Amino acid sequence: MEVGAAGFERCLPRLRARIHRAAFLALDMEFTGLHSTFPQNNEPSLFDSPAERYLKARQSVQCFTVTQLGLAIFLNENSNKYVVHSYNFFLFPSTLGVSDVEFTLSASSIQFLSHYGFDYNKFLKDGIPYMNEVQEKILSQHLLAGSWKVSSAPDRDVLKKAIDEVTCWIAAAEEEETMILQDLSGYQMFDVQLVLRQALQNVWTQPLGDKKVMVKKVSPQHRQLLENSPYDYFQKELILLSARGFTNLFQTLVKAKKPLVGHNMLMDLMHLHDKFYKPLPESYEEFKRNIHNLFPVLIDTKTVTKSIWKKCPFPRVSNLLEVYAVLCSSNLNPEDAACPVIALASDCSRYAEKSSPHEAGYDAFLCGSGMNERQIYQEFKALCRFDVRRLSKNQFILLSNKFKHVRLVLRDYKHHPHLRVSVYRHWRHSPRVNCLLQ
Repeated sequence: MEVGAAGFERCLPRLRARIHRAAFLALDMEFTGLHSTFPQNNEPSLFDSPAERYLKARQSVQCFTVTQLGLAIFLNENSNKYVVHSYNFFLFPSTLGVSDVEFTLSASSIQFLSHYGFDYNKFLKDGIPYMNEVQEKILSQHLLAGSWKVSSAPDRDVLKKAIDEVTCWIAAAEEEETMILQDLSGYQMFDVQLVLRQALQNVWTQPLGDKKVMVKKVSPQHRQLLENSPYDYFQKELILLSARGFTNLFQTLVKAKKPLVGHNMLMDLMHLHDKFYKPLPESYEEFKRNIHNLFPVLIDTKTVTKSIWKKCPFPRVSNLLEVYAVLCSSNLNPEDAACPVIALASDCSRYAEKSSPHEAGYDAFLCGSGMNERQIYQEFKALCRFDVRRLSKNQFILLSNKFKHVRLVLRDYKHHPHLRVSVYRHWRHSPRVNCLLQ
């Protein structure tokens, strides 16, 4: 399902509800470029340490912007079935505020996305705005101070027309008389009100919805009362809410603390940090701390795939489409644990009929579709033979008929950084017992 600026606020409550009910989330992003060629020697190298790779990638993230973000929400319908809601969000930096955002376009990246049918008109004309915490703080300060600057040339033309209309009207108007300005977009409604209030001390404005703003002629005393009213503070909060745009949904993702799945996701995580949270720090260690505070459980399917290469006969593919094709093929070991059923929701059913590579929502769907019992089976297969069954969204039960195999796994995974293995106790681990105790 495609979501742009025009429909985002309407979709937001439903998106939030689905995220909070999700078993896990998968994410993918498309950018205006990947690796900046400035300064020289900024190309990633196999000799780079993780910190060096991060610093090079940081320069690229600061140059380029996000064109599209794909989010797949996996809802656990039963123990072996997921229903997936997959969304494509077109994004464009917020132009509401005091500073104009600059970004670079890479010719090869633009050509690549165009080849796969990316719609740049939707990116430019209907991209959802966003800002990070630093940009929001600056905007909030200027809102409170009443200082304002309009960045967009078309918006300046709209403002000039509105000011001319109000100036002509107000000369003959009586106090408490009103007029209506029409055909204003979301941002223009805010811009018009703020500029009129700043320029004319004897007017008051109020949004009416449906692209309309009411202008009222008032006395200076009445104007002061209106400025100090709680209702006007609420209007400024609405401006901030609108300017945050997609950042509102990012904050929902952070609060939900759901497992986040991606493929080769370093650049995705860096853009998430830079565009919606805070500018990227210089320190790689600080970046890692921040990201793991935001998203405690991260699963990179490229890393998972490469770890499988070392432990079992798995085709040496790392491209997302190829990995998905292998996992869906009938050539895998028939003794593997059964894959869960993954059903696409009706609002994104076209992905079941046609592949859409490098469309962010489709790639997010592919990322999440690889997470199942098979990966747990492959993890332990090299040590011993277990039957595997999902117990809950992040727990699996492994069954063996040889206690020495159990001891072996308990020993080898005692200090594993990501997996916790313990002997199954029904009173402690059963979801039904836990539910009863709670």
